[in-house]
Amino acid sequence: MRAALITSVLVTATGCGALWIATDGGLALTTESARRLRVERTQPSVPNAALETMTGETETLRPDTGNLTLIEFIYTTCPTICQSAGAAFARLRDAAEAEGLAPRLRMLSLSFDPEADNLAQLAAYGARHKADGRVWTVARPDPDDLPELLATFGVTVIPDGWGGYTHNAGIHLVDDRGRLVAITDADDVGGALAVARSFLQ
Repeated sequence: MRAALITSVLVTATGCGALWIATDGGLALTTESARRLRVERTQPSVPNAALETMTGETETLRPDTGNLTLIEFIYTTCPTICQSAGAAFARLRDAAEAEGLAPRLRMLSLSFDPEADNLAQLAAYGARHKADGRVWTVARPDPDDLPELLATFGVTVIPDGWGGYTHNAGIHLVDDRGRLVAITDADDVGGALAVARSFLQ
């Protein structure tokens, strides 16, 4: 009986130890929270990929403007999370304008399906969510740059078998030095604004 109890305790302790290591000391209990912790700790530089915007203009992911860039990853035909994330992005833009932060922000809805999301679809997504092309634009990268972008931002995209995708979502904040410094929930307007304020002070 005593031997069985000791064995049970050892197995439990070993399991807890493995969990502690695998979850950054218990701080990251999901893949998504682990992604965010990793970003906060490492602040990776993002690639300066060329982007085609919804108006057909060319921009780069890291323009030398001194602004903080807020990025959401979408595909325009997404019927669920991208639409709610787009609505939250609109609220974020409105809140930033109300606080006077908008001139120092750049907001990007970035397609991870650039071959399917043509300019008409980018423009339609922008119109649907009232992206103004000034503070907030919708854009797509070159397909060749997509793997590096997704890897740097830790975005997982899995075909769902129905012509769409399952993917993680969030608001990704890139500072004026081109570093990915934070990720908040896609609908956490207050949290994204708080992080933006801290970097714009």
